[in-house]
Amino acid sequence: MPAALITIWWIWSVQAAALFYPPLPEVLRTFADTWFGTGFVHHVLPSMRNLAIGYLIGVALGVTGGVILGLARWLHQVVNPLLEYARALPPPAVLPFAILLLGVGPEMKVGVIVLGVVFPVLMNTVDGVRGVEPTMRDMARVYRLPWHYQLRYVLLPSAGPQIIVGARTSLSIGVLLMVVSEMVASTEGIGFFTLQAQRTFAFTQMWAGMLLLGLLGYLLNLAFGLVERRILHWQIGAACAAGSSA
Repeated sequence: MPAALITIWWIWSVQAAALFYPPLPEVLRTFADTWFGTGFVHHVLPSMRNLAIGYLIGVALGVTGGVILGLARWLHQVVNPLLEYARALPPPAVLPFAILLLGVGPEMKVGVIVLGVVFPVLMNTVDGVRGVEPTMRDMARVYRLPWHYQLRYVLLPSAGPQIIVGARTSLSIGVLLMVVSEMVASTEGIGFFTLQAQRTFAFTQMWAGMLLLGLLGYLLNLAFGLVERRILHWQIGAACAAGSSA
């Protein structure tokens, strides 16, 4: 099916001669010349650096805060209204404030990504920690396991599926915010390149940027799936064993 769609796009774009839809062969040539050349250093690397830093910080903060709020129910009740308000606030809406607070450098872009990533991970971690079987936690306390052992071998594995769901959702949000943050007061990045190409009517370069973003999203999702299978290998094995026994 993808090959058929690409073939149709190729034939139609070559014959249409439309201003806003340049021929696909030209787009692919521009793609190779741009992203396998200086564009990779000037635009792709800064974007991926900001995404990686912001995503990792956001996931770490979300998991840490989620574990704390999941265990301390009274604290969750106190801060829950503020969390719900912050979660409902669209991250792109805080761009003006982020620019005033952090400037227009990489710090602003990383900060916006962190803000978008942290809440899905945090909320899913809270739900995952609260969903741990009470008997498992009681058994850990009966055996007087140290707190860090309970965290590593009881809480995090049990809440792992929920945390992974939040992390997967946050990855798409992080890519979106990576692009949006580069379209405002920026001089580098894939988002800046694509918007600048649109503003200067360089539609071939604009489509090359859009193709790269789609390809990056696909590859990141594929890589996340590999990491997910590695982290949750115990759950996949248990599901297979349950299916075979049934």
